[in-house]
Amino acid sequence: MPRKLTEGGIASNILRFSLPYLLAYFLQTLYGLADLYIAGQFNGADVISAIAIGSQLMHMVTVIIVGLAMGSTVLISRSVGAGDERGIARLIGNTVLMFAVVATVLTTLLLAFRSPIVSLMSTPPESVAETRRYLTVCFAGIPFIIAYNVLSSVFRGMGDSKSPMFFIALACAVNVALDYLFMGALDMGATGAALGTVLAQAVSVAAALVATRTLHLGVAVGRGDLEPEPSLIKSMLAIGFPIALQDGFVQISFLLITVIANRRGVTVAAAVGIVEKIICFLFLIPSSMLSSVSAIAAQNIGAGSYVRARRTLLYATAIAVGIGGLFAVVFQFASAPFLTLFTSDAEVVRLGEQYLKTYVLDCVFAGVHFPFSGFFSAMGMSMLSFIHNVSSILLVRIPGAYLASKFFPATLYEMGLAAPAGSLLSSLICAALYLMLRRKGRLDDRPRG
Repeated sequence: MPRKLTEGGIASNILRFSLPYLLAYFLQTLYGLADLYIAGQFNGADVISAIAIGSQLMHMVTVIIVGLAMGSTVLISRSVGAGDERGIARLIGNTVLMFAVVATVLTTLLLAFRSPIVSLMSTPPESVAETRRYLTVCFAGIPFIIAYNVLSSVFRGMGDSKSPMFFIALACAVNVALDYLFMGALDMGATGAALGTVLAQAVSVAAALVATRTLHLGVAVGRGDLEPEPSLIKSMLAIGFPIALQDGFVQISFLLITVIANRRGVTVAAAVGIVEKIICFLFLIPSSMLSSVSAIAAQNIGAGSYVRARRTLLYATAIAVGIGGLFAVVFQFASAPFLTLFTSDAEVVRLGEQYLKTYVLDCVFAGVHFPFSGFFSAMGMSMLSFIHNVSSILLVRIPGAYLASKFFPATLYEMGLAAPAGSLLSSLICAALYLMLRRKGRLDDRPRG
């Protein structure tokens, strides 16, 4: 049966929903690192570089798919809150139809343009062949990647964040085993890493399909629910497409900042790259709050309880800001030990410490605008999330990093401030938009009709 998030303590609902999501996201992050670690045991720099480049691109594709699937999660959550079982079934059916088309189009396009993509990524000549082989296998396996993320979005929309955690844990274990088989015993290089990733995703999809039958979700999807309803597909895209576009812009901004760092030399590039890995782990907290708020607030909005949805936003923001503040303080004193986990180069550690001490402040402001992004998505106003994120990227993050590299070439402190300054702008925009909605009465409870 769908899990009702319109009842019980708000803080306990957030924690019960966010902790499995946090662990799933953590495992998904390790998932990508496992390929590189195992590749380094059996292969040379050409294969390692190919996997690093290919996995970065596949991460971007996955993030965009997850953003697009947010439309399904939000609308299913609203239907759960409203007690509309037929609406849930129709949404699930149309989600399957929509993403079947997405999978077909995306797979065809990426396979057709894999060679130009390898060139655009400035792939080192030694790694071009391995990168092309890696991407060929991964692009062919995109239907499995989409299927896993779509099924996970349905489960989360139903209030169940635990099942996707188990699916990704299974995929992670299978991936590691297959990596040792394909890259180690069979010496298949980057092709082996890609094949292990795709087959592991296929296993997780099979597990998710079995779970839909054994968990008795309380919703029967019939043939009639698989008939396209343009209005439902339009509603899902209206929420999911701006999020997918926004997430794509964010990933591109990371790539551009990496380019700026690369132009400052290999030592700076190494320092920035390591810090980005650390920040990715720290950002698991605000990311889990975004997902939790989008699902929990959407259920409450579907039930007409806007006050409870607002309180969910405020609780999640308090949790994310509190933990982000703790990270910001700790890394003012303990940056170096974390950096030495990745490198023994003293100069890289010194520069990385500068960058991390200012960049880590972003955890505080991300603790504000991430939950707000989830709330706006739950409201069906994901375009507001797109506006504040793109404003932050174009007005502050990228130009800030560029100007800092020009005017402060001897240090990374100022370059590290570009990200939190951008998030501060996002937070202010979010607060202004929220207050505007409050004044217009858009966030007041409404009777269910």
